[in-house]
Amino acid sequence: MRAITFYEYGPPSLLRLEERPDPVPGPGQVRVRVRACSMNAADWHILRADPFLARLAVGLFKPRYNVLGCDLAGVVDAVGPGVTRFKAGDAVMGELGSSGWGAFAERVCAPEGVLALKPANIGFDEAAAAPLAGVTAVQGLRREGCLKPGERVLINGASGGVGTYAVQVAKVLGAEVVAVCSPRNVEQVRSLGADQVIDYTQTDFTQSDARYDLILAVNGYHPLSHYKRVLAPGGRFLMTGGAGRQMAAAVLLGPLHSLLSGKRLGYVTMKSNLEDLEFLRDCLGDGRVRSVIDRTFPLDKVPEALAYLEEGHARGKVVIQVALPSEGRAEATRGEPSA
Repeated sequence: MRAITFYEYGPPSLLRLEERPDPVPGPGQVRVRVRACSMNAADWHILRADPFLARLAVGLFKPRYNVLGCDLAGVVDAVGPGVTRFKAGDAVMGELGSSGWGAFAERVCAPEGVLALKPANIGFDEAAAAPLAGVTAVQGLRREGCLKPGERVLINGASGGVGTYAVQVAKVLGAEVVAVCSPRNVEQVRSLGADQVIDYTQTDFTQSDARYDLILAVNGYHPLSHYKRVLAPGGRFLMTGGAGRQMAAAVLLGPLHSLLSGKRLGYVTMKSNLEDLEFLRDCLGDGRVRSVIDRTFPLDKVPEALAYLEEGHARGKVVIQVALPSEGRAEATRGEPSA
């Protein structure tokens, strides 16, 4: 099989298309023939070991994982001993963040507990775009943010991967949604269901009189004190993503702000959770949530795709279509295979 590999930290130009043996599923694992995978900021953070402390998790001197890629959608083509939830031929979607990554390849083995059946009425591209970003949104809003129907939530960074899902998930949860984005994305974000869209080049929401029960900041760029100011009494602020300094402020200073203000300020990191993945899957299947895909690339263009994502201007998700050499690119977007 072909896979996109790397053996040292650095820029996307280090990524190489390499032939590797097909993996063999172990106990509790299934092997997935990948039809599409998607990119996340975590991919280039790992590739560049940025921030430096990331090396503690992914390898101090050289990367522990040689194939990036967390999100995938594809078809099970082999199962290991003890697998009960899937069989060969099942179309699945999932994320590999807790199980060694490796989705930038034609085949990958994964524990059955990180996968869910793909809705039959959506394509592999849309399914592959969703897991990491979508589950991050679900956990930030529902699990960690405890968002309740009728509450007012602000999504800061509403046009990126996590943000586009967060706007829609917040509406599913019955909230009033205020979304913040750049002027070129206002109409797109409004089409996702936001009740109000703020162009951050025209309005600084942290200086307004509005108050919010929950703020989810995707790559938040305001000081914590500014977010705290616009929280309602008992309000919650959660940040996800962001540069090292932003992450450190939310993780280290958030508890202090929380203690002194009676408002909760903190950081949320997605944790693999089948219940949350299946909730997202069901929302995709019944049309309450849809994936916003900015661009698609073939597997051999992963370096270019990752460089594009790193620029920070993607509107929604960047998807990699994975076709075996004999199939051509079109194979990655066809519907369900015959049994």
